[in-house]
Amino acid sequence: MLIDSHCHIHDKQFFDLSQTDEILAHMHENGVDKCIVIGTDPLDSAAARDFANQHAEVWWTFGYHPNDFSGDKTGLARALESAESLFDDKRLVAIGEIGLDYHFDGYNKDFQRYLLENMLQIAQDRQLPVSFHIRDAFEDFWPIYHNFHLPTSVLHSYSDSKKNLKLGLEEGFYFGVNGLATFADIAHPPLERIILETDAPFLTPKPFRGTINKPGYIRNIAEWAADYYQQDLEVVAKITTENAEKIFKI
Repeated sequence: MLIDSHCHIHDKQFFDLSQTDEILAHMHENGVDKCIVIGTDPLDSAAARDFANQHAEVWWTFGYHPNDFSGDKTGLARALESAESLFDDKRLVAIGEIGLDYHFDGYNKDFQRYLLENMLQIAQDRQLPVSFHIRDAFEDFWPIYHNFHLPTSVLHSYSDSKKNLKLGLEEGFYFGVNGLATFADIAHPPLERIILETDAPFLTPKPFRGTINKPGYIRNIAEWAADYYQQDLEVVAKITTENAEKIFKI
């Protein structure tokens, strides 16, 4: 059994939802029994909730991507207040994806940090794990993270330095490994601290580069991991599935 711990197949911007049954069938055919759809703002998170509640093999997260808010602090407070009812849903398993992203021009460091602090307060109050999106921003991330007491959480799509990998391991993080690992030269955490994810529709693994990613390709990522870590596929599946089940309680 395999789990896709991070995908966006609920998002009609990227997927034709009339093809959901086909996508989930392909997922099962490839030995992927569960997936988690990831919210990126309150409206998208509500769509993730609705999607998860329509499919027994799907869970969801409430998130606010650091690049997805263009308002102000008052607008954020209003958006989070209007989303309060979402947090009691039984299929909500994490807060995320949230974090800091300084990669593209035009970002607002102060607001991103403020947004992250607000989202971490929700995670701490609810004692929910977090799926973190951190890009080119670990120097600011660590001090903020240390102000909160959170359950075991995940650094999604990790591709940063060996230094931050070491710090993440010391902090008890797990690391989301996806199709990026199959074609990019990045630092890899030890097998016992990874979970598998597609980030579908993005980061499609080899040999399907150039096509839309989907949860069934977790098997290809698992096969890459079996080769990289020199383990049987069954061992990779067991470790990564147990890790995801422990973190997200699914």
